[in-house]
Amino acid sequence: MAALAAGSLLLSAGCSSNDDSGNTRVRSTGAPGTSSSSPSSSPPAAKGSVKVVSTLTEGLASPWGLAELPGGDLLVSSRDRRTITRIDGSTGKQTLVGTVPGVSPAGEGGLLGIAVSPAFDTDHLLYAYFTTASDNRIARMRYDGTGRAPGRQLGAPHTILRGIPKGYIHNGGRIAFGPDGMLYAGTGETGQARELSQDKKSLAGKILRMTPDGRPAPGNPVPGSLMYSYGHRNVQGLAWDGQKRLWASEFGQDTWDELNQIVPGGNYGWPKYEGKVGKAGFVDPVAQWRPSEASPSGIAFAQGSIWMAALRGERLWRIPLSGNPGREPLAAPQSFLQGQYGRLRTVLAAGGDRLWLVTSNTDTRGTPKPGDDRILVLQVR
Repeated sequence: MAALAAGSLLLSAGCSSNDDSGNTRVRSTGAPGTSSSSPSSSPPAAKGSVKVVSTLTEGLASPWGLAELPGGDLLVSSRDRRTITRIDGSTGKQTLVGTVPGVSPAGEGGLLGIAVSPAFDTDHLLYAYFTTASDNRIARMRYDGTGRAPGRQLGAPHTILRGIPKGYIHNGGRIAFGPDGMLYAGTGETGQARELSQDKKSLAGKILRMTPDGRPAPGNPVPGSLMYSYGHRNVQGLAWDGQKRLWASEFGQDTWDELNQIVPGGNYGWPKYEGKVGKAGFVDPVAQWRPSEASPSGIAFAQGSIWMAALRGERLWRIPLSGNPGREPLAAPQSFLQGQYGRLRTVLAAGGDRLWLVTSNTDTRGTPKPGDDRILVLQVR
């Protein structure tokens, strides 16, 4: 379980107005990393609905990652404060779990995505993607909330992957366990070295797939490589649908933001192409938006649709899926909550017709209102 150093097993054995302008449910009663929403025998309705049921908690500072613990409580990471906080799933009470050492917040970097081990009941492991003074990396920590004082419940981080290129922007950061039990990570191309997205030996601008100890997962497109897909600009959301297909949201530059269905080994075009281009050898997005309408962040699957949080667009998008092998959505994307809660960072399936939605107005790019930032409970269809 040695950490993978930069240059060793990195990928093979062999800015714009859209910058920072998902996540998927990581625990379930079924396959690890899948939503509790079961595949439906019929596709979702072309038009959906969103109802804000309640505000679970508020007063969060620069929240970024969200993960569910067994029993329904939540963990939320603070990008700039470097902390992880436990949220009571019923009352919203906040308890500081601890501070992650080694995190160096700046720009879009800091303590980003978090994921709970699929075997958390026995191993008590929490995974985090974060920016240090020299790189982005993924580490795991033992979380023990019994008999330890608040703020001191995290064990020392054990780095499982280091050497992901960092930048002031475009650090990626979303991590999630898939239905196969493997850990997936979305990375960015740093905003300074766009060509890294097409470099199969670089960890930047990729979706990575690894074992829980950070090694290249069996069955990856290139044996011995962490790379699952490439040609990405800045992956921000990861989720699996009822057919266990992987979806990812991604910042475009000035023209198109994207929702992509991820195929192993697929080239998603950046920096040569942005949005739908129909060029051989490149995978087009399933849906695209102007940056002013999206700047997408986390995504989740529930009720037959992908739900996508938008930062600059300040809304929640619903993309109904057809359920067939085709890649096109059932109907045109539909937006909700536009401008009501400001910037939206992370969305997580809460089971059945419920979602948790995290706002992002204290990240230096929003306009905080009293109570920001908060976690909302949504009822969706």
